[in-house]
Amino acid sequence: MSYLGLALGILGAALAAALSGAGSATGVGIVGQAAAGVITEDPGKFGKVLILQILPGTQGLYGFLAAFMIMNKLSPDLTAAQGLALLCAGLPIAIAGYVSAIYQGKTAAAGCSVVAKKPDQNGKAIIFAAMVETYAVLALLVTILLIGRV
Repeated sequence: MSYLGLALGILGAALAAALSGAGSATGVGIVGQAAAGVITEDPGKFGKVLILQILPGTQGLYGFLAAFMIMNKLSPDLTAAQGLALLCAGLPIAIAGYVSAIYQGKTAAAGCSVVAKKPDQNGKAIIFAAMVETYAVLALLVTILLIGRV
């Protein structure tokens, strides 16, 4: 039980990175499928759909940042309460990052349809997808503030 705090802190870092990363991988994959369909009809639209595909990947980066910040707080003498606090601090970006990346992928995939039919409206498609990102950014902010309190 002497390393319980450390184990809980490691779990917090792992969940922040793994769940947000899994969500990003899923979201990027969803958009990639839609984008591939667009460029089979018009390869010149590659740049426009690539921007949409990149968007859901940011949540994975946010989770990585949170995991890195949690790992900087880890030490063998962490109490169980401190470890639990670090685990809880990683949960906002872990959960919101996972969910928002998937939904951002779905929104960006719909944006690929916009680009396919009206490429001049690409900016609007990006804005729709970026709106989902807001909640991942808020979750990252909560995670950072919580880590700072441990």
